[in-house]
Amino acid sequence: MYKKYLTKEQALQKLKHYCAYQERCHAEVKEKLYNLGVWKKEHDEIIATLIEENYLNEERFAIAYAGGRFRIKQWGRVKIKYELKQKQVSEYCIKKALKQIEEEDYLKTLQKLANQKYASLKNEQHLIRKKKTMDYLIAKGFEMDLVRGVMEKK
Repeated sequence: MYKKYLTKEQALQKLKHYCAYQERCHAEVKEKLYNLGVWKKEHDEIIATLIEENYLNEERFAIAYAGGRFRIKQWGRVKIKYELKQKQVSEYCIKKALKQIEEEDYLKTLQKLANQKYASLKNEQHLIRKKKTMDYLIAKGFEMDLVRGVMEKK
């Protein structure tokens, strides 16, 4: 099958819409360029243009991603950091994004999730409830020492 190649201007226009719809990281934009069939030599120019025109901003993406994953999916810092690394976001942007999460909100969310999970396991023995709750919180991306601190009160 013949793949239609876009001109640089057409690709730029499509990517402006793509980036304006939702915050994107550089890796997502590169993937989109490959899918659109844009010549590889034009990738850097297009990405540079998107950055100059403020359609693409890695720091803004990291902050929005971390905030959304914490508020909506209730992920912990460990999981958010891992996912941002998977998206090839710089270490500086990851640290800045994680600082945006309020410590008080973070601990409240951890406590709330622990209470919900623990209560949902009421038919289990005490130690099994505790272990399953801890496993759940760690899988959600919360730090081991914080999880242990919350579970000691149970």
